[in-house]
Amino acid sequence: MCRLFETIRVVNGVPQHLPWHEQRMARTRQEYWPGSSAWSLTNLLTVPGEFSSGIVRCIISYGREISDITFKPYIKRIIRSLKIVKCDTLDYHVKYQDRGSLETLLAQRGSCDEILIVKDGLIADTSISNIIFYDGRTWCTPEKPLLKGTCRERLLAEGKITQSRIHPGDISRFTGCKLINAMRIPEEEEIIPVSFIFA
Repeated sequence: MCRLFETIRVVNGVPQHLPWHEQRMARTRQEYWPGSSAWSLTNLLTVPGEFSSGIVRCIISYGREISDITFKPYIKRIIRSLKIVKCDTLDYHVKYQDRGSLETLLAQRGSCDEILIVKDGLIADTSISNIIFYDGRTWCTPEKPLLKGTCRERLLAEGKITQSRIHPGDISRFTGCKLINAMRIPEEEEIIPVSFIFA
């Protein structure tokens, strides 16, 4: 059976951006289990008292039905450098629990903190996030990510970022980048200079 998961940011006991997570989970379940009813995460999630302050990571494990909901303090991984890694066969268009292919690619990062995946000649994602690039005026995200993350989709809908086809050779026209996902919101992320992206 296909096992999936969803990560939700919880701030001071309040789950964030639930409609975006509900939409993605509904799309995923329709792909694998057509006719599945949508879930209301507002009704499903009860944050335990011990996680009522600070930033917490909620993980929902599911298939046709939800199998587990866990909460844990969020410990942010520091990422200051990226290694470009190419892989044309990787499929991670939904959040599979099996991240073996991503971990195999991550092992190629060398002395860098994280990888930047190139698929079919285009910049896609890191192993843990979508990415946005800054050109001095606007923030831009790759047109063809491996995974359409909820933070990415929300920022696009709000008009805060744009999307375009970005080839590895285009990176030099940007000044820096940020990693974004449900836990990494752009307001809290430091810019990684593009000089710290290595081929």
